Amino acid sequence: MTEASSKEYVLGVGGMTCNNCVNHVETALSNIAGVSDVEVNLAEAKATVNAESNIDKKILEEAVTNAGYSIHEPGADLGLLQLDSVPKQTEFNWSDGAVWKQSAHNTKWCLIGCSIGDFGTIFFFQYTGNPWAWTVMSIMLLAMFNGIMTSIALETFILLKQMPLNEAFRVAVGMSLISMISMEAAMNVVDVVLTGGAKLTWWVIVPMLIAGFITPWPYNYWRLKKYGQSCH
Repeated sequence: MTEASSKEYVLGVGGMTCNNCVNHVETALSNIAGVSDVEVNLAEAKATVNAESNIDKKILEEAVTNAGYSIHEPGADLGLLQLDSVPKQTEFNWSDGAVWKQSAHNTKWCLIGCSIGDFGTIFFFQYTGNPWAWTVMSIMLLAMFNGIMTSIALETFILLKQMPLNEAFRVAVGMSLISMISMEAAMNVVDVVLTGGAKLTWWVIVPMLIAGFITPWPYNYWRLKKYGQSCH
């Protein structure tokens, strides 16, 4: 059987802001059947793809746009490219299903990380009898802090598959604090309202997780849609 001939495709990619964005684009393109090699250049805002010659370039472009980035002519002026990669206010909308799906994925991983530290802190004080007589507010603030720390730790671990430790930690720390703080606050407010204190019961965990997911999700959509930034 004769192997299909190879062809080089060059795509201008807008909206990339960090090395994690580069990894997102590389992954999206590498997952296409027939693609043998992908090289993404952040400084030049382009992706070079080696693939079978019978692949339609539109398939490659759709993979990039579905990942949350834009397509431009290769070699376009980088200054204009950076301006073009940020949609004008009139172009923003809340109806992009692909962005809702990606932002939900980002929010899910953040929620898992935050829940580990948050629930662990509440569980500790609940089952040790609060030996230092901390107030509910103090316990909740500590739970929020620990939740953010475990979220960063989990994100760093996930990113280790894509980049070195120091770069993975830098990207994890660069995640939106607004998203994590609003998530933590929502979960702990629901806990206090439903249980009257810093308590974990089998029936309160689900509404806490739902509130923690829904609260930052629109913000994560807005950030990804408007600026092409997620870094999750």
